[in-house]
Amino acid sequence: MIKKSQQWISKLNLNPHPEGGFYREVYRSDEVLLSTSLDERYTGSRSISTSIYFLLKENQFSAFHKIKSDELWHFYDGSAIKLYIISEDGKLEIKKVGINISDNEFPQITIPKNVWFAAEPIDKESYTLVGCTVAPGFDFNDFELGERKDLLQSFPEHKDLIIRFTPD
Repeated sequence: MIKKSQQWISKLNLNPHPEGGFYREVYRSDEVLLSTSLDERYTGSRSISTSIYFLLKENQFSAFHKIKSDELWHFYDGSAIKLYIISEDGKLEIKKVGINISDNEFPQITIPKNVWFAAEPIDKESYTLVGCTVAPGFDFNDFELGERKDLLQSFPEHKDLIIRFTPD
C-alpha cells in the first residue's frame, strides 16, 4: 500500500526542498514590488506574494533556515507540525500548526522575517502537508540554510535543537 505522503507528493508534483521535505510553488503574483520600494535587505524586485505546498514525510524535518520576509504557514493534512523559532536575540518560541485548538494548535501561524526556524511533524510516524505564503514574495536569494557551527556559536543555549535540526 502506498503511503498517503507519497500520494500527496505524486498528486501535487512535489520536489525535494533544500531544507528537507518536498515542495512546489503554486502561486506567484504577477504584480511586482520594485527594489526601490523595498527595504534594503532585498537585492532586487520581488513578487508581491508567493505560496507553496510543503510536505514533510514520516521522520523528516525542515532544517533551521531563515528568509527575509514574513511567512504564513497553513495546515492542510496529516500530523500537526511543531515549529521551533529562534529570534534574532536568541529567544526560543515553539508554535504548533494544526487543528487541535485544545492542544494549542492553530490552523495558521506567522513566522516573522529574519528569524531562524525549523519544523517537524508532531507524530513522527505521520506526514505533514502545509502551505506557506510569503510576502514580499519568496526568492531563493532571500533564503539562508543554517550552518550548525554558526548557529551553535550564536545560540549555544539551544545546542540540542540546533544539532537535531541542522545537517551534519
